[in-house]
Amino acid sequence: MFCINIAWVKSYNICFELEDSNEIFTQLYRTLFQVINNGHNQKVHMHMVDLMSSIICEGDTVSQELLDTVLVNLVPAHKNLNKQAYDLAKALLKRTAQAIEPYITNFFNQVLMLGKTSVSDLSEHVFDLILELYNIDSHLLLSVLPQLEFKLKSNDNDERLQVVKLLAKMFGAKDSELAAQNKPLWQCYLGRFNDIHVPIRLECVKFASHCLMNHPDLAKDLTEYLRVRSHDPEEAIRHDVIVSIVTAAKKDLSLVNDALLNFVKERTLDKRWRVRKEAMMGLASMYRKYSLQGEGGREASKQISWIKDKLLHIYYQNSIDDRLLVERVFAQYMVPHNLETTERMKCLYYLYATLDTNAVKALNEMWKCQNLLRHHVKDLLDLVKKPKSEASSKAVFAKIMVITRNLPDPGKAQDFVKKLAQVLDDDERIRDQLETLVSPSCSCKQAEVCVRDITKKLSSPKQPSNPFLEMVKFLLERIAPVHIDTESISALIKQVNKSIDGTADDEEEGVPTEEAIRAGLELLKVLSFTHPVSFHSAETFESLLGCLKMDDEKVAEAALQIFKNTGSKMEESFPHIKSVLLPVLQAKAKRGPPRQAKYAIHCIHAMFTNRDTHFAQIFEPLHKGLDPANLEQLITPLTTLGHLAQLAPEQFAAPLKSLVANFIVKDLLMNDRLPGKKTTKHWAPDDEVSPETLAKIQGIKLMVRWLLGVKNNQSKSGNSTLRMLTAILHSDGDLTEQGRMSKPDMSRLRLAAACALLKLAQEPCYHEIITLEQYQLCALVINDECYQVRQFFAQKLHRGLCRLRLPLEYMAAFALCAKDPVKERRAHARQCLVKNVNIRREYLKQHVALSDKLFSLLPEYVVPYTIHLLAHDPDYVKVQDIDHLKNIKESLWFVLEIIMAKNENNSHAFIRKMVENIKQTKDAQAPNDAKTNEKLYTVCDIAMNIIMSKSTTYSLESPKDPVLPSRFFTKPDKNFSNTKNYLPPEMKAFFTPGKPKSANVLGAVNKPLSSAGKQLQSKTSRMETASNDDSSSNPSSPQRSKTRHDSTEMDHSENEDISLKRADSTDKDIEKPRGRKRGVTSSDDQDNKPKRGRKKAATNTTAGGESEDQWDEDNRPEDEQNSPPKKGRRGRPPKSAMSSQDTPTKGKRGRKKAAPPPEDEEEEEEDERGEEEIEEEDDDDRSSENMEVKPKGGRQARTARRSQGSSESAESTPQKRRGRPPKAAQPPAKKPARGGRSKAATAKDDSEEEDEKDEEEQEEEPTPKGHKKAVGRRR
Repeated sequence: MFCINIAWVKSYNICFELEDSNEIFTQLYRTLFQVINNGHNQKVHMHMVDLMSSIICEGDTVSQELLDTVLVNLVPAHKNLNKQAYDLAKALLKRTAQAIEPYITNFFNQVLMLGKTSVSDLSEHVFDLILELYNIDSHLLLSVLPQLEFKLKSNDNDERLQVVKLLAKMFGAKDSELAAQNKPLWQCYLGRFNDIHVPIRLECVKFASHCLMNHPDLAKDLTEYLRVRSHDPEEAIRHDVIVSIVTAAKKDLSLVNDALLNFVKERTLDKRWRVRKEAMMGLASMYRKYSLQGEGGREASKQISWIKDKLLHIYYQNSIDDRLLVERVFAQYMVPHNLETTERMKCLYYLYATLDTNAVKALNEMWKCQNLLRHHVKDLLDLVKKPKSEASSKAVFAKIMVITRNLPDPGKAQDFVKKLAQVLDDDERIRDQLETLVSPSCSCKQAEVCVRDITKKLSSPKQPSNPFLEMVKFLLERIAPVHIDTESISALIKQVNKSIDGTADDEEEGVPTEEAIRAGLELLKVLSFTHPVSFHSAETFESLLGCLKMDDEKVAEAALQIFKNTGSKMEESFPHIKSVLLPVLQAKAKRGPPRQAKYAIHCIHAMFTNRDTHFAQIFEPLHKGLDPANLEQLITPLTTLGHLAQLAPEQFAAPLKSLVANFIVKDLLMNDRLPGKKTTKHWAPDDEVSPETLAKIQGIKLMVRWLLGVKNNQSKSGNSTLRMLTAILHSDGDLTEQGRMSKPDMSRLRLAAACALLKLAQEPCYHEIITLEQYQLCALVINDECYQVRQFFAQKLHRGLCRLRLPLEYMAAFALCAKDPVKERRAHARQCLVKNVNIRREYLKQHVALSDKLFSLLPEYVVPYTIHLLAHDPDYVKVQDIDHLKNIKESLWFVLEIIMAKNENNSHAFIRKMVENIKQTKDAQAPNDAKTNEKLYTVCDIAMNIIMSKSTTYSLESPKDPVLPSRFFTKPDKNFSNTKNYLPPEMKAFFTPGKPKSANVLGAVNKPLSSAGKQLQSKTSRMETASNDDSSSNPSSPQRSKTRHDSTEMDHSENEDISLKRADSTDKDIEKPRGRKRGVTSSDDQDNKPKRGRKKAATNTTAGGESEDQWDEDNRPEDEQNSPPKKGRRGRPPKSAMSSQDTPTKGKRGRKKAAPPPEDEEEEEEDERGEEEIEEEDDDDRSSENMEVKPKGGRQARTARRSQGSSESAESTPQKRRGRPPKAAQPPAKKPARGGRSKAATAKDDSEEEDEKDEEEQEEEPTPKGHKKAVGRRR
């Protein structure tokens, strides 16, 4: 009541007249703030405000003491102690905002601008007060906020940090309009994102999530600053950028734009594991929320549809941590393992149908790696159960090492796996649980129980942090079959059947029904490799039988492959299925499309015991019915007969020999029945290839398959076949030389012959009989005038080398790619070299017992083969030709740069010693030819100069004396010292010093995704090459263990390099030749003026990728060349050499002319092999420590300048010109839309994939294939 009276009467106003009125008012304020409590009602509170506001409004001034008395209640410490006093001060300030504002401004001016902290005890709380006052009434700070802008530019780091923290709260508050009201302050604040002080940048980044959530309209302003900070040198800042964006996105996807999501995507390649993990988990949680659970509707799901592909692409990284996280993300976020079986399989079905090609390959590889590790653990269990012995201990240790490589931190993991092996030996229960877990028949529910029981048994309450248990969990997580079991396969089959019947939700899921069925069968095919036992049910096999009868060829092919992979016990377990299936397989083998015929033969071989009878029933009618007049009907029979010849060569030995000699060679290959279509192109789509050419290709393949089945050369059939193949290469593909074949058909036959040679070279008995001339002719196909021939030959070559089946000398062929005018081809060749070198070095590390095989495995031993091949280059005519010597230097450096990138065990000195030794020998191909030997020594001198200019350790002592292949070089002459320098003096200027680039310039993508696992069989024996000295010579380790290697630990995955396309347009363009271009005259003039000298190479490129199928119709763009080169294809040796060979020689043909096409058509069609785009960093960020250094895709090989009309060049070239690709040509047209398939088109289906043996297909399960370009770690 007293308070009410005072407020009404305003009796305190008389104190204004007193001298000490300020003290009285201050005491009154203090008293009121102290006495107010919860017991006072709203009326009392209101009267207190009235009383206090009248003093402020009616007084002449407000003293600092009085202001402090009010403001002190806003300080967080006081605010928490007395909430009522805070509310009273807040109400007072709102009531008196206009009157008190000048005094508040003065206070902050004193403290902030003049630095007079002594004016008030509240000076240290100035930033807390500003925030509270802004929240009470922003008008109180109208004159203070500009002062904050000044403080943001302070030189004091701590002061700037305090202001940044304050403004973060003010700008980020839910209803704040400060950014709109005070744009200069907002812009000044944004500038602090680039502050030099790390904590300030960190604070700004943390603020971003609140700002995005509370003020979506500011997202545009923040985007650019967050982009810069996502490349910050500090790991914590990059990490928090991800957290801020993901936090906002998880609240509502509409709050973040695509650019912000792209920053998260980029950081999945960060160099720091913590940042990568945060980015991947953030994307995964977004995918689960908006795609699986559908919270944001169809639009949100569409916006983040790329996430599933991106997450799986990360499986291509080398880091085991990345790959383990992808597996975990897949099991918990993409296809949650805790879903009910039907729902889980539906989720997997539609995920698989919507993934891009490279993501599918990564997923296939993931299942393969998990299955491989499951087998390794099963092997370890078997070894542990064996009686103890020295041999078993060594075997256990070898298996422990293999398992260790599949776990994070292999150093520590090795000790833990050893401990686990001991636990398995001691604890029978854990051993039984683990055996159940790795059993092929283990169900998903059983797996969960086993994992839980093993984890529980190994955990200890006394040891909450148990690294050993964590490692075991990692291992169990990888091997536990949490997705696939018999019940799951049955549910997946039902889902496919629903799509076939038209009762599925395909359209609703955004997948066309036809695509869904095809993807479902492909998924089942992949799972049939990794989980064959899960398919053993009558229901599953009956459904697959239905798929065989469908019109879609791809579906039927997949069903046949599934039967081949899973039907080994069908005869005894499902006899009723067998009786229905056999007639279908026989019909497919006789009359089906070529690929189906192939798989039908392999199904019969894999599933039936009395296969000889079934084979005879197929062979006889096909053999008798071969009619060369009906070419279109020949393709399937030839395909079937080829695979029968490979699988049962002895059963049909006599008829096969007659078939090859009389029908294939005389009737088919040596006759041109139909004139080819006249065209200037060098390549045509698959559906435009003539039936006769397709039949000839199948004939070539039949011969090769027959030889691979026989595996001996007793009848000398291998020699005659090799002569036939090299004759095809000599004649440019036109074996009859009647000129009736079209250029695209000739290109196809050249490619088929070259690939057949590579196939035979992988078998030791045929490798031995391939002459050096035949080997060189085959290698020169990599410089064919047709781009697609170069491309597909390089892929085939790479695949054979990666599997360690092709002998090491074939790797030297990649040196010739340095001359390729198309940048993309050089980049691919470099990738292939890097990957092959890494595979061989890794294999030698894992198999230390192979010291006797070093000559065929050690990458350094490719150098003598490369030198020999370059010395026999048909374009190398004049020994001292400077232009060509420059080319040789580029080719040598193309290989040596990768080999010398790591100087392990002084390998530079080893290579130098190898080159020195070559100069002490003679060329075994022509030991008495002085000019040939001079060429060899000249190339050696170029190699020596490269080594000396690029290495600082070349002069050290070589670890061992290297040996040289005796087929290529004579034995070194101990009495002969060849110290002469064969290089012209002017060549010295071209050897520039400098270190070679690191061999891993292509990043993680160049190593195989899977570790060891595939049966070695006789691969190392295939690569044995006769040497003229002790083949154990090795720079890496003079002494090696003699223990036998575990042949089951070898698995060089089929995943080819996954090439990642850059976003920049320069990658799409062909690098133009550096030689000066001669004046281009009209086409008439070109016809009248024959060109001499070096032939220009076609830069036609392809949109086709690293297709597994050599003839895949979807990856065969045209080779558009309006005016192609007319000179002979590259690869012919000099006539003098030809006459000495026992291969058929070609008739004399006129010199061909090449007219360069218009320059405006020199663009290369964009390559489709890419796994993903590498986002380019902006130039202004290049100096940041965290920036990724982009590796170049390939060595920029310089194209030597050649005189177009030099008479000297013409006179000094006695041999036919080989077909260098022209340096400028039209890009190939984009591939035509896929339509109905003609009978001729079906023949291409029996592609290079068909060349692989059936047993290879079973052991080489689907793996990521294609190119890889650099996905180097980013920061």
